[in-house]
Amino acid sequence: MRNVLIFAFALFSWSTYSQSKPSLDEMISQMVMVGLNDFDNPDRKKETLELISEGKIGGIILFEKDLKQENTLRELKDLVLSLQRGAQVPMFMCIDEEGGRVNRLKPKYGFPKSVSAQYLGEVDKVDSTLHYGRSTAKNLQEYGFNVNFAPTVDVNINPDNPVISKAGRSYSSDHRKVTLHAGKFIEAHDAYNVATVLKHFPGHGSSAADTHHGVADVSNSWVIEELYPYQNLIKNGNVKAIMTAHIVNRSLDEKLLPATLSKKVMTDMLRGMLGFEGVVFSDDMHMAAISKEYGFQDAVVLAINAGVDVLIFSNNVFDDERTDGNSLHGMIKKQVEAGNVELSRVEESYERIMNLKESLGLLEPDYYNTLLIRLNGLN
Repeated sequence: MRNVLIFAFALFSWSTYSQSKPSLDEMISQMVMVGLNDFDNPDRKKETLELISEGKIGGIILFEKDLKQENTLRELKDLVLSLQRGAQVPMFMCIDEEGGRVNRLKPKYGFPKSVSAQYLGEVDKVDSTLHYGRSTAKNLQEYGFNVNFAPTVDVNINPDNPVISKAGRSYSSDHRKVTLHAGKFIEAHDAYNVATVLKHFPGHGSSAADTHHGVADVSNSWVIEELYPYQNLIKNGNVKAIMTAHIVNRSLDEKLLPATLSKKVMTDMLRGMLGFEGVVFSDDMHMAAISKEYGFQDAVVLAINAGVDVLIFSNNVFDDERTDGNSLHGMIKKQVEAGNVELSRVEESYERIMNLKESLGLLEPDYYNTLLIRLNGLN
């Protein structure tokens, strides 16, 4: 009976939604993505679920710390269902599942083995890349994820790069290999209707610093070949979404704004020169390259005006630095009403986001019911 009521409610809400023009609040909500941060805390859990039901959050990113140590598989299913249950519009359910070191769903919890991009580039067999890509995508679909923040298409320009090369996250120093294997990874995910997100635009492979800890200036190391995987994959028509890099590059923006905050990079280059029309996700706005250099309001305004569609605040921070969906939503609305962010920018982002959600089946009237049946049908 409960499932029937959920299904009936979904049909009613979606028929109502589809016939009405979205409000500013509804459009802004789709631009907000947060990490859970201590969801075991009853007050924190209640707060997050209320924000979801109020339509203040358009997406959730999960990390390994969000997994239970016992009954992990069952608990993950329950978590995803609890988050999607009250959403007015089904949310992007996201994770970084590149393989290798950037791998949240590890075998020790009962998930399949994964390998790094570096390993696949060295093996250089497309069948291997397809095999591991399909394994990852199938696993994500089975547990309710619809967006994977992968593949990394950073070209391995600097072998001493601490966050890309040293972590085995690049397929190769040859941009052609990067394009080939990233394309197969995307193909594998498309088969399971899981959106991939290329990262980190316009290229993090030449950096000598980690933007988690501070500014990474690639003005003297970045090369045009770092754009080629994006250019070729976009041209092939199989890129749904791209994630920004927080790197700075005087050659691309003389003001030394990080790419995430630079209109010259995100709009003029990515949208204009490369012709990308999909969704742009920011890298984590809590990373020190942004959070320690720019105020919360300035960073958000600059990012939206630059062309970012979805702002990610991972909340892997101390409580006093945490960003809740309500404050982020309210701040964006205030800046639109003050004229610091054009309404047209919000409308553009909303249209791109909803187009992606539609392509993933999230706007189907029976989406939650289908998800419920699929997840409950797993052993």
